[in-house]
Amino acid sequence: MFGAASLRLYLMPVCLAGLVACTEQLPPETPVEVVEPEPQPEVPAEPVVKEPSEASRALSIYYRRLENDLLTQGLLRGDGGGADTPFTDTILARNFVRIALFNEYLDDSDFTRPQATVSKLRRWEKPIRMSIEFGDTVPLMQRDQDRASVAAYTNRLSRLTGVSVQMTDDNPNFHVLFLGEDDRRAYGGRIRELIPTISDATLRAFTNLPREQLCVVIGTFEPGRSTYRQAIALIRAEHPNLMRSACIHEELAQGMGLANDSPDARPSIFNDDEEFGLLTKHDELLLQMLYDNRLQAGMDPAKAAPIARQIARDYLNPGPS
Repeated sequence: MFGAASLRLYLMPVCLAGLVACTEQLPPETPVEVVEPEPQPEVPAEPVVKEPSEASRALSIYYRRLENDLLTQGLLRGDGGGADTPFTDTILARNFVRIALFNEYLDDSDFTRPQATVSKLRRWEKPIRMSIEFGDTVPLMQRDQDRASVAAYTNRLSRLTGVSVQMTDDNPNFHVLFLGEDDRRAYGGRIRELIPTISDATLRAFTNLPREQLCVVIGTFEPGRSTYRQAIALIRAEHPNLMRSACIHEELAQGMGLANDSPDARPSIFNDDEEFGLLTKHDELLLQMLYDNRLQAGMDPAKAAPIARQIARDYLNPGPS
């Protein structure tokens, strides 16, 4: 049996002939390599979701009822328009002028009284870096849904306009805020941080938004120009799913430069009758027209209108290829 005694014998000193001394032959030491543990990535803490106030819960009930009422009336359509909503190149050009070359509200407005005023053509001439922020009362599942909705829609806007739209938190210039009633009332400092030049009236409008105002977008421009520098879209977190999607579609498209509404625009989300909730074919053409190279930022209606009529004819009545 190979046990402890024979092991001790195996390790006894070995003498070499002709030598007085004996040396013990030990196996050479194997260098021990010290392996530093790899640093583990920090796992971000799960956001803490706060309970909404009674006022916020009451708004959620109100907007659910409002959405149900609109759907019962056949409104908030998402079909993009069809045989029941025909339009011609003349109608398209007229709607473009009314929606792209007028403001819905006065500058530095509190958004309480719409007042269409003549404007110059406004659009982005640099890439859009879009970020999303959520208030503390927004449920985590709803945040995931809204992120996906915004990402999908921005891809569509980029394809239609040719403007690069990237979702990023690195120096963003287009901020999409999903805020509950409690979040929004405490968000004034953050909005002032995003747009330091915002007027006191507009800031109050953000923090004290009336119930009838479902969502809103504002933009600032490069000094002395009609090209966008920053934009903020505010969407109420209390809205049910379809109404939040409708706000995403309208406010982000308006933030591209289609800043006004028109009661005559059909089929369109740029109409306060709420017939359509999601971007229509008509509206896609408006976005393409806005960024057509034949138009330029800063054009007034007198100069832009005849060009818009020609573009509308080209889009709807293309000649033989």
